[in-house]
Amino acid sequence: MKLTRDENQAVIDLTNQYSMEVAMAADVTIADHIEKWALLQPDKTFVIYNEQVISYHQVNERANDFARIGINQGLNRGDTVALMMENRPEFFYAWFGMLKLGVKTAFINTHAKAKALTHAINCVDSKLVLLGEECRDRYLTGDQLWQKIPTIEIPDCDAVDHQTSSKIQLQQFDEALIQAAEARYDKSVRAGLKNSEIACYIFTSGTTGLPKAALISHSKWLATGQRWIPMANITADDIYYCTLPLFHGAGVMSLYSSVIAMGATSVLRRKFSTSQFWKDIATHRVSCFIYVGEICRYLANAEPVAEEKNHTVRLMLGSGMGADVWQKFTDRFGDHIEIREGWGSTEANCNMCNVENVPGSCGRIPYWDRTFMRMISYNVENSEHLRNDEGFCIQAAPGALGELIGQVHDGKGNGVSPFDGYTDVEASETKLLRNVFEDGDCWFSTGDLFNYDEEGYFFFVDRIGDTFRWKSENVSTTEVASQLIEYEDAELINIYGVKVPDTEGRAGMAALVMAATKAFNPQLFYTIAVNNLPAYAVPLFVRIVDTMDMTGTFKLRKINLQAEGYDPSLSHDQIFLLDHANKTYSPFSDETLSVLGVQPFTAE
Repeated sequence: MKLTRDENQAVIDLTNQYSMEVAMAADVTIADHIEKWALLQPDKTFVIYNEQVISYHQVNERANDFARIGINQGLNRGDTVALMMENRPEFFYAWFGMLKLGVKTAFINTHAKAKALTHAINCVDSKLVLLGEECRDRYLTGDQLWQKIPTIEIPDCDAVDHQTSSKIQLQQFDEALIQAAEARYDKSVRAGLKNSEIACYIFTSGTTGLPKAALISHSKWLATGQRWIPMANITADDIYYCTLPLFHGAGVMSLYSSVIAMGATSVLRRKFSTSQFWKDIATHRVSCFIYVGEICRYLANAEPVAEEKNHTVRLMLGSGMGADVWQKFTDRFGDHIEIREGWGSTEANCNMCNVENVPGSCGRIPYWDRTFMRMISYNVENSEHLRNDEGFCIQAAPGALGELIGQVHDGKGNGVSPFDGYTDVEASETKLLRNVFEDGDCWFSTGDLFNYDEEGYFFFVDRIGDTFRWKSENVSTTEVASQLIEYEDAELINIYGVKVPDTEGRAGMAALVMAATKAFNPQLFYTIAVNNLPAYAVPLFVRIVDTMDMTGTFKLRKINLQAEGYDPSLSHDQIFLLDHANKTYSPFSDETLSVLGVQPFTAE
């Protein structure tokens, strides 16, 4: 049921009030909340993982172990630790332990390796690496990080033995804990720490270069959880379900900030499983889960299971669910589920949420004069904002395409909504638009294109520039191309995303101009791609072209290539498809397309 404009605005106002309350409590940190719940409700379950049921008291005690290790390692308030670990309770023990010391934690993508991994750990000046045993082999592809930065390997007790051919010895957690036996933790070590200070770094793929480390303050993290309370009627009795990776903002911030805000219980799964999803929901009587669009598509298309009937889910929080999947999902699993489709990003200074179950919408702005967000007209073909005769941006009208932006400060320098940015100052500056509506004003550029209707409901359209989403991950074309430069037989490599029918996002495609006298070697290209890139970033398609279309400033054009996709009838170029079974890229055919599991290309 749709709310009136005033009712919708009332929810937004209440949400902002909750966020302001967090900001006003300047001396309350995430660690303070952890210790508060351990004192007030020590026996209440914080997280359920496989057969483990872990209380707030227990997670607090384990966090103290990591805090003592940090003290023994010589960590000081303001230092940074890198944490590379898949979803398991030790992730929380490690992070909470560092928070107790006022130490920042950089959450490393567990798929990262080689150059991207080295960059991530070095760009935040990590003083220590806390490494999950399951990530050991990928960590060792870094530039001898273990020789330069103290590294503690944390055993993975709930998984089969991890086979490794490496003989490199890393310090083990048990050894580090014994060495820290004399260390004593006391909360006084973080005395005076403000919640405006950095709690963690979450890496996000931008439109250029390697992943950027977004600065997440205690207040930003805490406010995220507080914000969901009025929007979703969250209570302490809700049981959350997390299948998204904890190194992502959606998992560690959107979901777990809500858990900590209410002192609630969560069920943590190592990875998403279609076959186990409803079984877990039934076993633990889950009431809420965080989603990305692809998860909902998998569930809506899966074979029926008995547990999906009469389930306990009342609330879903997430993003990326289109109207088609939305309808299919609710038809099958019940239209009583409150779907809070939202929009935002880890580093953004603005966000929105659909509180009315309007299929496909990510939120509503009923009154422009009561928000610090605007949508400005954007020309996709020329990749530029439209401006009026005075040189200022133009507010996009309903039905028109535009970029959503959030105001940082006005033309007089008065702060509106802060943008904390990245560790890279230059990268932070690229996200700011100046002189947008008046001389001297400053706005955060989201890089996302939307349209909205006459009632103010917003609908996400696409990303600006070179980033596309595939398998719920942001893929930077520049980053992929930089990792494939090792393939020296190609003179030029152009990476872009193409639509694949019946899937969310875009699949990666690489167009190659071969160097003189060189022929495409599919086995070698496959090896380089798989060894250097995370699985979701490996191109599904390769196209061999004679020349590359460029702009006058020598930027590679992608529009025509994207429009032609992987349809062999639209060009005379050779097209190859990813073939994991044979560890190569196989020539295009209906058979190889079927093996890859994708439908024939449909032009947009």
